[in-house]
Amino acid sequence: MTTQLLSSELTNLIQESKRKHNDLRQAAEKSLEELKGIRAANEAQLAAELSQKVNFVNPFVIACGTKNAKFTGIAIVCLSRLILVTALPRSKLSPVLEALREATSAGLDVQLKILQALPSLLQNYSREIQGDLLVTALNICFILQTTKNLVVNNTSAATLQQLVMTVFEKVAAEDKSSPDGNFVGDAPTADGDVQLRPASMDAYRIFKDICLMTENQRPEYLRFTGLPQTFGLELIESVLSQHAPIFTDSRHPEQAHILRTRVMPFVIKALSEKPSFATSVRLVRILYTLLRKHLDVLPSEGGEALDTLTQLVDQDTAAWRRALCMEVFRGIFSEPPLLRRIFTLYDSKEGEKDVLKNLTATFVRVSTEKPVIIGLGHQSTIPVVNPYANMGGSSDQAMLEASGVTGIISGSVGEGGNTGISSQWSTVRVACIDHLDKTEPPLVPESYIYALTLSCITSLSEGLAKFILPLTVPPDNRTRKRNAKQTETGRDSPGLIDDDNGPKTAIERTATMNSLERSGSFKKNPVPLNPLAVKDHPLHVEVEICAAIIDECWPAILATCSTFLYAALDSEYYHGLVRAFQKFAHVAGLLHLTTPRDAFLTTLGKAAVPPNVFTACLNTGAPKPTAPSPVHEPPNSILGNARGLLSVDNLVTPVGAAGERQRQASVDANTIPQTLNTRNLLCLRALLNLGIALGPTLTSSWSIVLETLQQADFVLFTTGKASGRTPIAGKGPDPKAENEASLLLANFSTEIRAVETAASRLFESTVDFPNGAFVEVVDAICTLLDQQPEPGSEPSSRPQSSPSLTPPMQSLRTPSGQHRRLISVSSIAPTGPSQEDQFALAKIGELATINIERLLTYPPDVSGWTRITTELISALGSVSMPAQIRTRAADILVRLILDAAKSVAGLDDETRGRVQLRLLEALRDSLLPLQMEDRAASVATHSTDIDIHKIILEGLKSLLDDCGDALLSGWEITFEVIGSIFIPRRFGNDSARDVSDQPLTLTTRSGKLIRSAFNSLQLICSDFLSSLPKSCFLILVDTLYKFCSQDDDLNIALTTVTFFWVLSDFLSGKSKLLPITDSLVDDPDGISLVEKASNAEHASSDAALWMLLLLRLTTVTIDERLDLRNSAIQTLLRIFDAYGDRLGPEAWSVCIKSVIFKLLSSIEKELEDVVKQEVDDKFRYDWYDTAVVVLNGISSLLANYLDVLTVHPTFNSYWQQLLGHFAALLDFQVLEISTATFKALTRMLSQNQNGTKQNFNKTTIDLAWDLWSRGVPVSKSSNTGKITDNQNCLLAYVAALRDVYRLIQVDLTVNRIRQMLTLLREVMQVATPGSYVADIDHVTPLQGQVLEVIKLLRTDLLGAPSAVIYQVSEFISLAFLEEHAMSNQRNSQKRTYVAMSKASMSFLQSLIVHHAYDINIYSDGAFLAALTALSKPIVLKYRFPIITKTEQPWRLSTTSALAILEATLPQLHKLEIPRPNLQDIWEMIVTIANGIISADCDAPPDRVNIAEDQDFDIASFLKLRELIIPSLGGEVVADKTRKVFAENLFRMSIIHAPAPTESSLIYGTNGGDVVGLSNLYKLRRGRTIDPPPAKREKMCYICVEELFDLVTNHNEALTPHITVVPPTPAFAPPGNSASANLPFESPRALYIRLATIAAPYLILRAALTLRSYIADQPLRGRMPQPLSQRKELARMLERLVELKSEPEAIPDTPNVESESRKHLLRLYPLLVSAISVAGTSGDEGTLKLLTNALEVVGSELGV
Repeated sequence: MTTQLLSSELTNLIQESKRKHNDLRQAAEKSLEELKGIRAANEAQLAAELSQKVNFVNPFVIACGTKNAKFTGIAIVCLSRLILVTALPRSKLSPVLEALREATSAGLDVQLKILQALPSLLQNYSREIQGDLLVTALNICFILQTTKNLVVNNTSAATLQQLVMTVFEKVAAEDKSSPDGNFVGDAPTADGDVQLRPASMDAYRIFKDICLMTENQRPEYLRFTGLPQTFGLELIESVLSQHAPIFTDSRHPEQAHILRTRVMPFVIKALSEKPSFATSVRLVRILYTLLRKHLDVLPSEGGEALDTLTQLVDQDTAAWRRALCMEVFRGIFSEPPLLRRIFTLYDSKEGEKDVLKNLTATFVRVSTEKPVIIGLGHQSTIPVVNPYANMGGSSDQAMLEASGVTGIISGSVGEGGNTGISSQWSTVRVACIDHLDKTEPPLVPESYIYALTLSCITSLSEGLAKFILPLTVPPDNRTRKRNAKQTETGRDSPGLIDDDNGPKTAIERTATMNSLERSGSFKKNPVPLNPLAVKDHPLHVEVEICAAIIDECWPAILATCSTFLYAALDSEYYHGLVRAFQKFAHVAGLLHLTTPRDAFLTTLGKAAVPPNVFTACLNTGAPKPTAPSPVHEPPNSILGNARGLLSVDNLVTPVGAAGERQRQASVDANTIPQTLNTRNLLCLRALLNLGIALGPTLTSSWSIVLETLQQADFVLFTTGKASGRTPIAGKGPDPKAENEASLLLANFSTEIRAVETAASRLFESTVDFPNGAFVEVVDAICTLLDQQPEPGSEPSSRPQSSPSLTPPMQSLRTPSGQHRRLISVSSIAPTGPSQEDQFALAKIGELATINIERLLTYPPDVSGWTRITTELISALGSVSMPAQIRTRAADILVRLILDAAKSVAGLDDETRGRVQLRLLEALRDSLLPLQMEDRAASVATHSTDIDIHKIILEGLKSLLDDCGDALLSGWEITFEVIGSIFIPRRFGNDSARDVSDQPLTLTTRSGKLIRSAFNSLQLICSDFLSSLPKSCFLILVDTLYKFCSQDDDLNIALTTVTFFWVLSDFLSGKSKLLPITDSLVDDPDGISLVEKASNAEHASSDAALWMLLLLRLTTVTIDERLDLRNSAIQTLLRIFDAYGDRLGPEAWSVCIKSVIFKLLSSIEKELEDVVKQEVDDKFRYDWYDTAVVVLNGISSLLANYLDVLTVHPTFNSYWQQLLGHFAALLDFQVLEISTATFKALTRMLSQNQNGTKQNFNKTTIDLAWDLWSRGVPVSKSSNTGKITDNQNCLLAYVAALRDVYRLIQVDLTVNRIRQMLTLLREVMQVATPGSYVADIDHVTPLQGQVLEVIKLLRTDLLGAPSAVIYQVSEFISLAFLEEHAMSNQRNSQKRTYVAMSKASMSFLQSLIVHHAYDINIYSDGAFLAALTALSKPIVLKYRFPIITKTEQPWRLSTTSALAILEATLPQLHKLEIPRPNLQDIWEMIVTIANGIISADCDAPPDRVNIAEDQDFDIASFLKLRELIIPSLGGEVVADKTRKVFAENLFRMSIIHAPAPTESSLIYGTNGGDVVGLSNLYKLRRGRTIDPPPAKREKMCYICVEELFDLVTNHNEALTPHITVVPPTPAFAPPGNSASANLPFESPRALYIRLATIAAPYLILRAALTLRSYIADQPLRGRMPQPLSQRKELARMLERLVELKSEPEAIPDTPNVESESRKHLLRLYPLLVSAISVAGTSGDEGTLKLLTNALEVVGSELGV
């Protein structure tokens, strides 16, 4: 391509030069030929060939000299190509350069081609082009720069700059080569001339000439003048910036000399003369470059330059010039090493100016010179744009400043300017220092200077942090942290948010904070190192410089930052400011510079909680109401343990434009809501992050961080978590400012959460602190709590359980460094629970929980445990603190102890035991202030004390819940805490003798505490008995007793009783046999028993403890509360019953003596008291119930172990004592107690079975009999007229007799039987109706038991049967008393005894039948009594009003009587029974017979079947007749008895009721005997009324037949006799001589006596029938007689005809002799009258019968 180009151009050149330039043409032709002769394969070979042909370039040189534009253009193209491919002969470089210089006058294209070729020329021929050739090349550029063509001008300037750079590059290349070389000249330096090599010499000369030309001086080497100053400055800057090492290299002192002598003085001088903007920019850039890269070679000049810049910033009036200077400082501050170098060169050296210190002081003055511009106020605000900022005023002002007119001072912007610093108007798109293309200054915002100041401050803090922070990492963590981000949150970088790489919008920052997770363990962050302390570190000097910078400059930096903290900054600038503030304080803290650190911390604290806001909250006093929705705080909230007020999830605040306009319209700038806003929280978070980063090094400065956090909490609490709106700096409308304010308001809750997280991390970070540093934190927090004021007034209540606030006053921090303190001003608002105290307590608890491992690992004094617990205990016990604070302190202490207990679960036993003891001691110590005797006793204080006490007790319960099974020590303290609810009082001796003297109840501090304390005791007894040491069991027993004796909670007392059983079970389970002996409890004072119980090594300690347990429980058994004492009794006896198998006879003996009898004696004593005293009936009956429980339990217990008890020799003695107690209880005459007593006796006696008989000797049995035979138990209440149910008592009494009888029956006597029967009769007499009212069909239990017992009695003893018969007969009679008496009895007692009577009848029957041969039952009247008793229901029959569902009493009595008579009548003749007795017996037999045949049928009860009963009576009578006939006719039987029998037969034979005139014939007159027969023949008047037949008509006919049978002559025995009953001997056999007292009588004699008695009644009975017919039938006329009367008449006539009467029974009729028909003769008159009537009435049947009768009479008369 090169060949073609050259060939083409040479051809063109030849063609163009033919006419005028022959030399040109010839040279061109030669060069073309040479070109054609070259056979190069590539460009490189071509270039090499051409470079050897010296004349090849001649035509091009000639062409440039012709001044012909066309020739020159062709030549420049070819030369450029040859230069580019390095094809120029090196010997032709000078002509070529000259040709290029001559061609500079050509056209634009040629000029540009020349400028394009020069850089390639210097680069390709760098070794050859030096010296003059270099000057020539540079002159070409200078020449072209003078052209007016702007393109060429700029291109030449760029080419010149490139050439100059190439020159210096050659110097660098030369320096890299061997130092040995040819020196071409000398150059001056401060230390003399130095020799220079070619490149160095060229660079020296050129740079020097450029400096001279820039200063408008003539150059020494370059052949050109008039270089523009701005361009010269640009060239200088380019060289200085791009080749700085050459100027700082020790091999080129000549260059540094130029800087010292020419550049720096010129720049400083020029700046001081206030040059134009273009010049100033370039001068400042050169100065900035010198300061950045050449300060080491310009030490004194650099200081002067910095001072100049500082003065310009401080004093210059032109905003753009100040901005230029500040931009330089911004660059310097952004390079921390440069900043440290400046401080080292000047501020740290004696005699030098304090450059950096003065500069920072200038920042202070700058920041405060125009407070209106930055919107300085009492708090940070949002900047506001000026709506008129784009109008001409500001432009005019800028023009005046740019023109350099002196005397013009920039005025205040005032109301029309932008207020505040914002990225919208406080920055420039292009920095002033970069405006190289501007000749006039740009419009610089007035706040730009402040933005630059902020940038410097930010860069300074950032640089310090980036240098110092990595050095604070301990060596073992550096490798791990090497790759970690510098912006990582934590101790290494306490950044606010992760935006260190650049600014973000507010929305982006919000998103960042929302996504920021602040969790992690601070175990990886140990205590930071102090780099100042590491003397051997390579950077130790640099560290000292940093420390010196901070120490010198911190006041100015603090003042500057403080100013901007209260200025109007947008979010980006404010955020950067706070971050800078934070990092500066961080570095100061890491270097242990306490004064600047504390100053920055304090200022940051003020920004977090502005004094005016805090004061306003103090004046407000009470918190504002919050939204009603519940807020669920995160557990790591800074107030999560206090009030959780930093959580604003429930706040609803309008953030829309309409809402904001409304708010802004109503809120003036002077009435900003006094609460925290988002920026305050940002500062607070920064402060917290500093606390995290500097934690171990803060020492006493912790109070600054914590008090600020406390005040923030207080403000938020007081304002009700209301979100604060960041104010706007101005009143004019600014949508952007409004939007930013709304966005900050919306981010309030986000910032709250960020603060919460930071606060949580702050306290979490303490886990890695050394003990000393941790104790400092603890002291600081405790100091917050110690600053409590004395209460000014009574606490006031606050609604909805939110405490009212005690507002403290603020004492602002003084310059001496003391932080704010809080005091009380009671006059501002009512005192109440302090939110500050809540905060302090919450933080103490949180800090302790986080450091729980430390607190438990190290000694309490070293770890802070003592300080924490002492503070909490002091708070909970302080009477001056509000109740909520005290209870909160208790809660925190308990939670701390619980967390500590859980954390030591996995440690070794020794450590765990030590820690557990410490924890329990803390619980105990917390109760000590509450137990002081001289403690204030106000109602409020006492109530709070109780609440705290309850919290402690609940904590103990939770502690036992969590680790009770792992509790190794402190059990004694546990019981001490449990027992703290009881007011200390002297406790009785623990001996068996003195237990009863101990108080039954104990005084508790409050009933509210019982349950809480009991829960722990319950847990111990249920789960942890096996964990208790031996020494604690005695304490446990006493504690159980206390809980039983307290009278605040009955349920707890009852439950505690069961724990006696649990403890007994545990103690008994430890040994199979309890060694209880008399020697165990023989000490009268009981000391030995206690000592043995408490001595774990003693062999009988378990037995002694068990006995003490029983004695304590025995004391509870006489408690005044019924349920409690009954439960104690049951438990006590249950213990004996369950473990009685393990007690030997001696042990039982001791227990009975010490426990059982003591229990009985106690009950007796209590009963005596309640009986004597006037007490409530219920209370008295409760004690009765207790006595019953005791008796039941003791009897069951002793009965179960009777086999063991009777073995011991002392049994008889104990038995006597026991029965003595029983007798004493019976003496109280209480039915319940008596019942239980006899049941107890029964229960024990019933167990007297196998193996125990030998100990129940006669004496023992007699004691039991004596107890029973004392009498029937009665009730005292019966004397008062009250009817009490004694059924159960009498049942028990009778039941006891069964067992007593079983024991005494062997030696039974008749007297004891009689006594038994007497008592049993009395039982029946005194028995009340009770619940068994209906004793008609079934006996009551008592009646049944009485009968059963009587049946058991022995009847083989002489007199025993009679006694039993007497008593049973009496029982039969009970139901059949006299009518009036019976009625009264039934009405009053509702007892019928019917079932009892019926049951007794059966028993009586069997008894008499069994003993029928016993003469005594007849002779002593027992038999008569039995018959008498049986006769009563028979005689009453239907007149007895009670109808039973089963067999009626009279029928059963009839059956029994017949059975008895059947068995006994034969014995009446055999046995020598006294005659009176026999007569009485027969009389009673007749009474029974009369009762059988009679019945009152006029008004029979319902459900009576008369016909069936009649059949039964007929059968019974017939059976009875067979038994007593003819014996009834015996001589021993009184005639009146037989007469009564006959008379009753006569009366019962009346079928139809007689006429009134005949009553005297039947029933006699005035109750006398029946009237004689002489009256029968007197006819009565007739009647037309036909009476009905009798209801028992059959029985009437039976009686009629019996009368005929009695009168019948039995001598002949002609008429066969048929009976349905079995034959029984009617009389004794003739040969039987057993009845010696009765003469033998023939049957006939017996019948004659009976016939003699019955004959009159028979004649009378027949006469009555005939008389009725004779009197009544005529009145009927021909009407037939009624059927029943006709039947009666017919039967009577038939029987009269048939009868052959006993001749001796009827006296003879005068003048008539007859043997067996005397009865007809007596009736003859009536028969004759009847025939007359029958004939008249036409009654053929009757007439026939009468005729037959008369015929018989006629035969007797011999007719």
